[in-house]
Amino acid sequence: MFERRKIEHPWEGRIEPFKIVGNVYFVGTFQASVHLIDTGNGLILIDTGYANALYLVIDSIHRLGFDPKNIKYIVHTHWHGDHTEGTAALVALSGAKTLIGWQDAEKASRYFTPDMLIKEGDVLKLGNTVISFIETPGHTKGTVSLFFETREKGKTYRVGMFGGAGANTLQQGRFDYEGCREGYRTSVHRLMRERVDVFIGNHTWNNNTEEYGKLLLETGENRFLDDALWGKFLSFCEARLDRVIALDV
Repeated sequence: MFERRKIEHPWEGRIEPFKIVGNVYFVGTFQASVHLIDTGNGLILIDTGYANALYLVIDSIHRLGFDPKNIKYIVHTHWHGDHTEGTAALVALSGAKTLIGWQDAEKASRYFTPDMLIKEGDVLKLGNTVISFIETPGHTKGTVSLFFETREKGKTYRVGMFGGAGANTLQQGRFDYEGCREGYRTSVHRLMRERVDVFIGNHTWNNNTEEYGKLLLETGENRFLDDALWGKFLSFCEARLDRVIALDV
């Protein structure tokens, strides 16, 4: 877990799309996670990935039996291009409304024009899904994390995503803003207090998306249904922050 491989060409990161649980699906690539929620009254997409791999995302949506034109909202976890480059094209295709954390709006404008700015405690409701947002700055100043419930076989699961777990912007000379390290640690501690039954990764290496997805498709075993994964990943994030800080001296 938590390991990243090098991708030379976008097609090398293709992952067979699959249902994670309930109405939650993975439609992204190895290098950029994209998740789809079928609300029964339209689709919500979480991030859009790189522009050069958007064709893979669109193909995955179709392969699961959905129509990209039914995307009603695109939620962005933060402004970086690996989460936003595909947005403008998908908006042109679907007419979807776009959301991003209010403190990332200016930087996101190089990729798309946000329709709605997310602030602490905001919710997005569509069909059978209610997404709640909290501000978790650190990776970027406007990073948001999200939580919602899904149901499968009579059981309700709380799904959660840390919207910006990356440590690259916590390195000296690469800060997104002053105080990012302190913000990141505070965000991690805050997220540790959240109950999460199903952890979906902001990147595939956060939660072994590729490996677990392949196992789920081939055997039916669902390793995403593990409420310990959330805490393990957050502990890893804080330990990695400490390692980054240690490199300063």
